[in-house]
Amino acid sequence: MKHWLFDLGNSRLKFTVLDESGRMGEVIALGHDGSTFAAALQDALPAGEVSACLASVASPALTATVLDVLTTRFRSISVARTQRAFAGVRIGYDDPSKLGVDRFLTLIAARARARKAWLAVGVGTAVTLDLLDAHGRHRGGRIGPSPRLMREALHRAAHHLPAQGGEYHEFASDTEDALASGCDGAALGLIERSLHQATTLLGETPALLLHGGGAEALLPQLTTASYAPSLVLEGLAQWARAGIAR
Repeated sequence: MKHWLFDLGNSRLKFTVLDESGRMGEVIALGHDGSTFAAALQDALPAGEVSACLASVASPALTATVLDVLTTRFRSISVARTQRAFAGVRIGYDDPSKLGVDRFLTLIAARARARKAWLAVGVGTAVTLDLLDAHGRHRGGRIGPSPRLMREALHRAAHHLPAQGGEYHEFASDTEDALASGCDGAALGLIERSLHQATTLLGETPALLLHGGGAEALLPQLTTASYAPSLVLEGLAQWARAGIAR
């Protein structure tokens, strides 16, 4: 019996299937900014499958669109929600429901990788940072704009500043590189300060774990980081396995 996992973010849908041994298969990504998205998703899925698990931080309307498609392909659909405590992780928010389910699942995935301190960083539309101590306690986090969002905002405010292009340099010698360096540098500064403050708080340096569509571009400047492009799906797999076991 196959179990499918769906991670619906602000810019794309990522999905995969768990095999009989519970391992994730190939991850497929679909952008959802066009009118053909629902049809493309429907075409990508086989009919008559048993179960699907969805984690969504997208709008209610887009989430409903995906659920409508899934109901034509799956007999059982579950939607992941942030919980106060799950799989050895205890969320530090006063109101856990205010922590995005994607951030919740990344903490679950990090804990499943190793029972040690982690700083999980997602780079997508936003940069999200969440600190998990070695005992599985979520110690809080931060949210900031991603480099892509900063570039787009600058372009909207000043059209002569390109929204894309350029390479990272500590001190750039042209505008495109200066924009890339400044926006990437802002994200890097947030990550590096958070890592420093986390070390002070915990008395040890947490392992740095990056995920999300914009994470790979920052890796050359973060030499101690591990890259896990499908970290949310990894956490969703843990959530799905717990449901299957019940």
